[in-house]
Amino acid sequence: MALPFLSYTTSLSKPFPFSPKLTPSLPLYPNTHLLKPLPIKPPRTKCHAITDLRSPTVPESREVEDDHVVLAGPSTEEERREERVVADYDWTEEWYPLYLTRDVPDDAPLGLTVFDKQIVLFKDGEGELRCYEDRCCHRLAKLSEGQLIDGRLECLYHGWQFEGEGKCVKIPQLPANAKIPRSACVKTYEVRESQGVVWVWMSQKNPPNLNKLPWFENFARPGFQDTSTVHELPYDHSILLENLMDPAHIPISHDRTDWTAKREDAQPLCFEVTERTDRGFAGWWGKEKDQSSPNFLRFEAPCVLQNSREFVDENGVKQYFTGLFLCRPTGQGKSMLIVRFGGTKRSHIIKWIPNWYFHQNASKVFEQDMGFLSSQNEVLMKEKIPTKNLYLNLRSSDTWVAEYRKWMDKVGHGMPYYFGHSTISLPEVPAVVEHALAGLVAGVSASSPAKGGIGTMHAPNLANRYFRHVIHCRECSSAVKAFESWKNTLSAIALVLSALAILASGRQWKTFLLVSAGLCLAGVYGCSTAIAMNTTNFIRTHRRL
Repeated sequence: MALPFLSYTTSLSKPFPFSPKLTPSLPLYPNTHLLKPLPIKPPRTKCHAITDLRSPTVPESREVEDDHVVLAGPSTEEERREERVVADYDWTEEWYPLYLTRDVPDDAPLGLTVFDKQIVLFKDGEGELRCYEDRCCHRLAKLSEGQLIDGRLECLYHGWQFEGEGKCVKIPQLPANAKIPRSACVKTYEVRESQGVVWVWMSQKNPPNLNKLPWFENFARPGFQDTSTVHELPYDHSILLENLMDPAHIPISHDRTDWTAKREDAQPLCFEVTERTDRGFAGWWGKEKDQSSPNFLRFEAPCVLQNSREFVDENGVKQYFTGLFLCRPTGQGKSMLIVRFGGTKRSHIIKWIPNWYFHQNASKVFEQDMGFLSSQNEVLMKEKIPTKNLYLNLRSSDTWVAEYRKWMDKVGHGMPYYFGHSTISLPEVPAVVEHALAGLVAGVSASSPAKGGIGTMHAPNLANRYFRHVIHCRECSSAVKAFESWKNTLSAIALVLSALAILASGRQWKTFLLVSAGLCLAGVYGCSTAIAMNTTNFIRTHRRL
């Protein structure tokens, strides 16, 4: 496992010694038969991508034929028929990833969204996870603005309190001899914790289908360790998924983010789709120059993507690596992502590097993509046409993107809105822009993640790294607080030492005190740098080859 965040992604493209019995990762849902077992993949495959170079003398008909070879698209009549298939799908009959379990606050409610549904997640008095619709049945105030009192969720508008399955147990304004109305209750959603992630079942019609609850085989393997982060992002979840299943952009967009991403390494890739179902697709990919496809990618409904690799180490032991992306739609033009990179083999150096360093590097990676992904989102909303009329997908780089948009054609009718390859369905309800985000001032409290705060660093803005990540991450918020405390302490000590140096009469004492003050100021600078690394957005500087 490489050190920085991006290395996990790009290192999947490096050649490793192979086992002759390399097998793909197991399906996400081992309790079902929705996905057929994949055949064993030989380590070498033949690539068919060609370069789109044309001579002025080539006839137009030949140019069109060449375009079909270069561009991603159906090559057989069977594939064309498959594109017109529509599958039964209901977006509510799915599990959606809400949060990393370790980051759910113990003493505050957490306001979240799935598409346009606002929900609130919290821990009751027994430490059990509860999820309600994020509005009080009294006057529709957001319950995520409230507080927890003895394990009950209190609305801060009038103090109504709810517990258990959404039942109201206290109304301060009710007369002493009156009973709480039976209708005084809030809508609830089923949640489950699995492998360190909290999932929500959005259907109100049917009970949770536990067979659909994702299970990731590699994360259950002995010795498997991962680095996980959460990020809010200002573009649609479908654009986020496209970006995550696009290995071709890494050398260009993330050039020199670490030592594995280099602009000069941009090259054609090989793809082989081995599985298409109503719930997603899967296949192998690799670099054309290596003449092999060692990386296995699987996309699974509604929003789960994993990229895995297996290899045999120098001791003959099979090792497993996985990049797991859990993408949640949080509204029009917004999404939230849980990133989990891990493996069974871990460098000893990593143990000495704090997690906040990996997290800030992850934030940098997303900021490098953010500008053009946000503009892509804007173009799709303005043009209002399918992606086949807008995209120019290459077989040698964009195969997974084309597969994903075609899958959206199959199931998009069962979503609130979608942009498919050849079909679209625009949102019926306009996007809601909150002018006073929940807990704008109260969010200064560390126990209230995802509520923002005041000041530049804490501004509730998805363009702000602090708001996108740090407030969602206990490790990073604790690190920022610790560095701020050390900075203030060292600043005070440096001031005192400088004053004592002025008053001291002996040369040796003056020297000692001034050197000590200088070391304290160096510590202040180090703390300021660490705070900036966690809270300051990446600004791209173009480098010419």
